[in-house]
Amino acid sequence: MRIAVTGGSGKLGSVVVRELRANGHNVVNLDVSGQRGPGFVRVDLTDYGQVIDALAGVNDQHDGIDALVHLGAIPAPGMLSDVATFHNNMPSTFNVFWAAVRLGIRRIVYASSETVLGLPFDVPPPYIPVDEEYPARPESVYSLVKHLEETMAVELVRWHPDLSITALRFSNVMWPEDYAAFPSYDADPRGRKWNLWGYIDARDGALAIERALEVAPPGFERFIIAAADTVMSKPNAELVAEVFPGVEVRGDLGEHDTMLSIDKARRLLGFEPQHSWRDEV
Repeated sequence: MRIAVTGGSGKLGSVVVRELRANGHNVVNLDVSGQRGPGFVRVDLTDYGQVIDALAGVNDQHDGIDALVHLGAIPAPGMLSDVATFHNNMPSTFNVFWAAVRLGIRRIVYASSETVLGLPFDVPPPYIPVDEEYPARPESVYSLVKHLEETMAVELVRWHPDLSITALRFSNVMWPEDYAAFPSYDADPRGRKWNLWGYIDARDGALAIERALEVAPPGFERFIIAAADTVMSKPNAELVAEVFPGVEVRGDLGEHDTMLSIDKARRLLGFEPQHSWRDEV
């Protein structure tokens, strides 16, 4: 496919661009920063004119695309002020989605966030493992934007029944070099309770995106995307008993199985994580 990736210079985006190209796709990176050269176009996503022009075609870089991967954003709460985060992320996503609709691009995969599940879980989750079945619980402006983006996607596919939008609620993205710190998390289980001890290897994030590009039907779906295991060496039963003793446990937690359920992604996308920090440390 000819694929545009917004934010293709970021932590997840750079790996997505690399992996999609390695698998034979023609990829253009639309970002405000990055290395000048083939496949890179500098675009301010808050400027609709730049967005629709870049998606339509850019000189010798590309002459149109088949699918869109939208990762460009301020990637976490607390990096900028709340207002700056909202004013960047919300208009950027609207501009990207609206330009795609106007240009006839009918396959969109984008980064939602695990934060819509209620992170940092200062209020405990309704049950463990968490899944996509309970209503969004944004606890920050960053997360509020992610919730609003999902709501916008629901309406866009209603207006355009041939449009496919897939929201991937990525867990904390990691590179292999990040794994050296993981054994230290065992000293204080509460230190990583904010996302139920979850993470996602960036290479598996790229895999989830490619699976969604290949198989997602028209309409909107949201998926939690996490590694198959937790960041902890301590067994799940001990973690939950210590940190979330009053929370309902649904099913068998396994010894180290992720508590951010990826069952839906496995079932509908055929997503199966290939990487674990336990293989690297």
